[in-house]
Amino acid sequence: MRRELPQSNDGFDFGDGNASPAAPVSDSGKHAGAGHRERLRERLLKGGAEALADYEVLEYLLFAAIKQGDTKPIAKALIAQFGSLAGVLNADANALQRTKGVGKTSAAALKSVAIAARRMARSEVSEKPILSSWQALIDYLAIDMAHLTVERVRVLYLDTKNRLIDDHHVGDGSIDEAAIHPREVIRRAMDVGAAALILVHNHPSGSPEPSKADIQITQRIAEAGRLLGVTVHDHVIVGREGHISMRAKGLI
Repeated sequence: MRRELPQSNDGFDFGDGNASPAAPVSDSGKHAGAGHRERLRERLLKGGAEALADYEVLEYLLFAAIKQGDTKPIAKALIAQFGSLAGVLNADANALQRTKGVGKTSAAALKSVAIAARRMARSEVSEKPILSSWQALIDYLAIDMAHLTVERVRVLYLDTKNRLIDDHHVGDGSIDEAAIHPREVIRRAMDVGAAALILVHNHPSGSPEPSKADIQITQRIAEAGRLLGVTVHDHVIVGREGHISMRAKGLI
């Protein structure tokens, strides 16, 4: 016997396999949440960046995946689970789907926004001399690394005009000579024709304060660079609580 699928006006939304029940459809053909969605859209378009609370931004992003129904409970559950809008957008897709109401389509919609934000921030960095657009660099690093759950080490290699020529992912793990070798860092600088570099890593704990190992490895790389004419401009550490510049702290 052939089994009939439920119709959309039975109260279910098939836009996302794990979506919440849809709002009932009125006699006018609009579902009950349509008015709220329209009001949210108008506030977004007329009010600008600060018109919506963080959970309302998530509500709106979820509209693309969940065609009907109330996305507010899902948005608030995501904020509660991951701590902030940035935490949600930087969360792993599988972790997102553990929140009730979030399926693959919703997770993909949220991840696409995070990717777009990273690419916009990166373009601001790659098109200008880094030292004259320092805030753009910090914004990019915060978007890209502040919410990582593992410690990641990167080296930004710069040309003679301090423009980015190579953003090298050295590896994941604690920053010490077992993970990052001063001679290898400088050798790569020579290979790509870099005149200077900026070391970058994150602290998953949230605090960006440098450890003793952070300071020691930075000073060794800076000394190796001096011997071969490669300037170490800075070592930037990022975390959820902010960032620090080791040069600003007088540690280089």
